[in-house]
Amino acid sequence: CHIEQWDSDDPVPRSELLKKVAGIQGLYCLLTETIDAEVLDAAGSSLRVVSTMSVGYDHVSLEELKKRGIRLGYTPDVLTEAAAELTVALLLATSRRLLEAVDEAKSGGWGSWKPLWMCGYGLTGSTVGILGLGRIGKAVATRLKPFGVKKFLYTNSAVRPEMAAAIPAEFVPLEELARCSDFIIVCCALTPETKGICNSRMFSQMKDTAIFINTSRGGVVNQDDLYQALANGRIAAAGLDVTVPEPLPTDHPLFKLKNCVILPHIASATWSTRNAMAVLAANNLLAGLRGDAMEKEVFL
Repeated sequence: CHIEQWDSDDPVPRSELLKKVAGIQGLYCLLTETIDAEVLDAAGSSLRVVSTMSVGYDHVSLEELKKRGIRLGYTPDVLTEAAAELTVALLLATSRRLLEAVDEAKSGGWGSWKPLWMCGYGLTGSTVGILGLGRIGKAVATRLKPFGVKKFLYTNSAVRPEMAAAIPAEFVPLEELARCSDFIIVCCALTPETKGICNSRMFSQMKDTAIFINTSRGGVVNQDDLYQALANGRIAAAGLDVTVPEPLPTDHPLFKLKNCVILPHIASATWSTRNAMAVLAANNLLAGLRGDAMEKEVFL
């Protein structure tokens, strides 16, 4: 097959994307591209398959693909372990105030030993709430168990008894998860139902010592509400690997808070994981072009 590639790490400009997709049969994309009616119209009736190098596909219009009979491949599973590792790392960095401590050491703030200086919150004996118990949520819980977590709670669109039993974790409503958890970890997909689900209502129900971690999608969180919760001491701290928009402007108020750790969407950023995602996305695309079963397909 003939391949046309955007040869840059930077996202393809929208105008260039619309021009280059004309007449294509397959489209390999990243989560930085919005694949909507405009792009699909520009591609024309020849387009048969879209393959995204991501586990999330909220940047792709499923309704438009279904209407046009276009198949969609994606890359779950291969990034589960890397995303879970990063989630745990972000939780520890946030709860134990590691970035603050590094800044103090560099800036000369490290003086004599003080009993309560730079104290954070530990996992031993804690209750961890997971919003979205899927592959990544389960992998995160598995990694946190050796830290001495006392109890796992989860909220999901549906009860998942088999997956929960492996942890074990107890299914509770979102309100109870917020009220009872010392750490809340967001691992759910971005859907119309989950958009903005982490908002002032949820933050007001959380403990003022609670730590909030999001490695799913930025749209799950109302960032203005999160800022107010952090700035007013309603919750203790937050760690984010995802934001709206991405990249988050450097003058955004969240960057000014010492109790908010923000990473540039690197949950799957290991060499082996990104290579596996790239290969899986390519194989999905080729299978779709041949009319074969994809290794990982979103059934519309």
